[in-house]
Amino acid sequence: MKTLAHVIMGAFALLLTSQAYAVDAKAAESLAQRNGCLACHTVNEKVVGPALKDVAAKYRGEKGAEAKLIGRVKSGSNGVWGPVPMWPNSPQVKDEDIRVIVQWILTL
Repeated sequence: MKTLAHVIMGAFALLLTSQAYAVDAKAAESLAQRNGCLACHTVNEKVVGPALKDVAAKYRGEKGAEAKLIGRVKSGSNGVWGPVPMWPNSPQVKDEDIRVIVQWILTL
């Protein structure tokens, strides 16, 4: 028999792993602008890096997508979207800002 605590913990875990992020889109886009993300990316079109909507589409429904993308933004990546690498964005971009930006991207 499940206790109320088990039910609450299970519901909380489900919320944490859900792709349905409660993100203030305007605030997150502003963070992306201030932190230089939109110098190489736009929402709808490839620039230097992929369109953010394409990133969202690629990872939609993938378990662990948020953590994977946070890691790539923080540490950089190479070869995921072509030959141009994405340089590391940490420590110059705060971890919390990266998390919010990635969550916003995944809502696009």
